[in-house]
Amino acid sequence: MSYCLNPACQKPQNPKDARFCIRCGSKLLLSDRYRALKLIGKGGFGRTFLAVDEFKPSKPLCVIKQFFPQAQGTNSFEKAAELFQQEAVRLDELGNHPQIPSLLAYCTCDRRQYLVQEFIDGQNLAAELSERGAFNETQIRQLLNDLLPLLQFVHQHQVIHRDLKPENIIRRRADNQLVLVDFGAAKFATGTALARTGTVIGSAGFVAPEQAIGKATFASDIYSLGVTCIHLLTAIEPFDLYSVNEGTWVWRDYLTQPISQHLGQILDRMLENAINRRYQSASEILQDLNRSPVSKASIKPATPQISSPRSVVTKSQPKNANWQCVQTLTGHFGMFAGVRSVAISPDGQMLASGSEDYKIKLWDLNTGQEMFTLAGHTNFIRAVAFNPHGETLVSSSDDKKIKYWNLKTRTEIYTFSGHFKSLTSVAISPDGQILASGSDDNTIKLWHLATGQEIGTLNGHSGWIQAVAFSPDGQVLASGSCDNTAKLWNVSTGKEIITRAANNWVQSLVFTPDGQMLIGGTFDNFLKFWDVNTGAEIFSLTGHSGWMGGIESVAVSPDGQILASGGGRDKTIKLWDVKTGELLHTLTGHIKGVTSVAFSPDGETLVSGSYDKTVKIWQRMKDE
Repeated sequence: MSYCLNPACQKPQNPKDARFCIRCGSKLLLSDRYRALKLIGKGGFGRTFLAVDEFKPSKPLCVIKQFFPQAQGTNSFEKAAELFQQEAVRLDELGNHPQIPSLLAYCTCDRRQYLVQEFIDGQNLAAELSERGAFNETQIRQLLNDLLPLLQFVHQHQVIHRDLKPENIIRRRADNQLVLVDFGAAKFATGTALARTGTVIGSAGFVAPEQAIGKATFASDIYSLGVTCIHLLTAIEPFDLYSVNEGTWVWRDYLTQPISQHLGQILDRMLENAINRRYQSASEILQDLNRSPVSKASIKPATPQISSPRSVVTKSQPKNANWQCVQTLTGHFGMFAGVRSVAISPDGQMLASGSEDYKIKLWDLNTGQEMFTLAGHTNFIRAVAFNPHGETLVSSSDDKKIKYWNLKTRTEIYTFSGHFKSLTSVAISPDGQILASGSDDNTIKLWHLATGQEIGTLNGHSGWIQAVAFSPDGQVLASGSCDNTAKLWNVSTGKEIITRAANNWVQSLVFTPDGQMLIGGTFDNFLKFWDVNTGAEIFSLTGHSGWMGGIESVAVSPDGQILASGGGRDKTIKLWDVKTGELLHTLTGHIKGVTSVAFSPDGETLVSGSYDKTVKIWQRMKDE
């Protein structure tokens, strides 16, 4: 079926391959590319169509929005036309975020405006509520943890959405991720704009008091999200949850199941009528939300099963996790912009992310604010590492170069050249003197970091080098390769000490803080624990799933108790007890493979990078 876009057409249905409408003769392909399939929405100022992009071989689905006012020459028409154009602007600016539909096109045809955007295959929360009934506390907490980082991203771009409600939140079927749609009411929040009264926009029942008189602020979106939460918890319309006589919300009277006092207090503060008593930022809510008291019994792992050496240990995930995502950082944009590496500075204040967009971004780990960008590589950045003093940074890239950066001046100090294929990994010795680099040319090179001079080349692997790591004392270097082995090298002599075989590529490595164990993640989703002194395998763990990707990153907490592993295929981060092999928690939220994980120096924060172009910050919840 091909649907005619002409509003006056009396018979808009046409054969699926037709170029012109058989009834009115109008062109059926918008911009000679997008074919409307059926009408899926209609309002006073426009229509929405499910469509297909015929320009691409896969013919992906998309959405066409047509500005089609019923009345012309009025203020409402002019305002609607302005908002329609603004939606295109907002989507163009924000649409690179994985939880916001991408803008595909904006055009004017036959004196009508059109916007084409990514099709989100899923169900909105209003339909979900109608189908499944009221949400419980766990679902609301998950909703807030999913949407608050997104709302923070929107606000950081100085945009107020102004129409947050269940109908505009879609749960994407492919990955269960919540997506925020309909930016037609959004506006830029410049200082001048915030100071003056504007047009009243939003959905009745969900708008904040200040927005109802045309003075929306960032906190207005927080209010609307709070109303959305209590509506989902009660399945009652917002107007019925507010007592005009008492001048307060009475949503607790309509709960179908109890919720904690902690969550109730958070929602109450989101719903404050007075802006100065309401939460001012999404990050502020996240901090309170994930400071939830958790009883010791609720996070106690199952009794560990002691495994014999060389055995495979497979554990199930406990029901309650005590790590929560508190922020999602977005800033790497482009068709290829996956975050391939993350690192935390030795003082725990700064986070570095290296991406396929050829850039390194430095972030304030405490606030999540982007500090600055380092540019100079000409291909994907595969690894970043801070020196022990935190004043400089090293990066490696598919451009066959290693760059050494001064973080105070934000300039390149010099470039290391010597490998003749892509550089996959770098590591700096604990004393900050030696740099190790691994490459697809099957070699490892050692360099004097201060001078940039090559010390020597370690040969022995017959496949690409995937990982390098220094022991805590700096005397031993570990390397993992696509030749299915991990090797230990004497740093002083450059001699190979031990070779250990795996069943597949060894693509990530980390030493425990005491230097007694080496842990490797493999392409076939095994975690190998080796004794550094003897080379013997202590045990193996399985838990990640999926083929093609494996365990792309491993990190051990500073106290040596927790191992974090990033799944390149199953998109999860798993936390393990290093001594017993017990699976403690599985962290989910990334929508593509996890490429890199790193612990903060105090062990209370974990960061993760992903092919989904984001960095997530996870914090350990305190037992109270």
